[in-house]
Amino acid sequence: MTGRVAGKKVFVTGAAQGLGAAIARAVASEGGKVALADINAGGVETLARDLNAQYGAETAFAYALDVTKEEQWIAALEAANAAMGGVSGLVNNAGIAGGKGGVEEMELETFRKVMSVNVDSVFLGAKHAIKYLAQNQPGSIVNLSSIAGLIASWNTPAYNASKAAVWLLSKNIALYCAKKGLDVRSNSIHPTFIDTPILDPLRGMFGKEEAEAKLARQIPLGRIGKPEDIANAALYLLSDESRFITGAELKVDGGISAM
Repeated sequence: MTGRVAGKKVFVTGAAQGLGAAIARAVASEGGKVALADINAGGVETLARDLNAQYGAETAFAYALDVTKEEQWIAALEAANAAMGGVSGLVNNAGIAGGKGGVEEMELETFRKVMSVNVDSVFLGAKHAIKYLAQNQPGSIVNLSSIAGLIASWNTPAYNASKAAVWLLSKNIALYCAKKGLDVRSNSIHPTFIDTPILDPLRGMFGKEEAEAKLARQIPLGRIGKPEDIANAALYLLSDESRFITGAELKVDGGISAM
């Protein structure tokens, strides 16, 4: 199939690298327009130039966005709506891993920062994007949670709590939109270990090959995921192929959650 999101206009946060960049590329490759938002303004500007060169002028637009700042959300969404002629999809991808250490060791400041970046961003994105999605139905909100939002570990209290919050907040948004009579869906994606810069600290500790092998041993399929695995999942949820799916969680985890 081609043109799976033709006519869609999708706003993606954390789009300068990793999963956000992969999702943006997938949207552009399947006929959609994409607004690239990131605190790394230079990164999204470079990606926008690349996508426009590959898929045509005015395929991609770049915006500086700190996802914890409400006024920046309002401005970026307004600008993207004007540039793309609407917003029909929102991908809340921006997030941080947060500090390590058990609940006794973690500083409150660290906990609050992780919650702000990972959870406040989803709340603010939905709060201010729904009015645009309502004008461009059918609409879709895709929130990047994690398998760590469903399965806990002992030394990541902030990450576990934040990604679990994204999971339930996604369901809340789905029910809110349905109650309002909007054809706007909200779903969450739950990746396991994916080959993105978020794994770099572990690679720095053990070396790339050993670090990835250690992670792969925890996954029934025996390998870490690729950004394209998550991009394909997001593409499905953004497309009209998923018109009857809302309030759901899509686990892209190589089988970890089946154990």
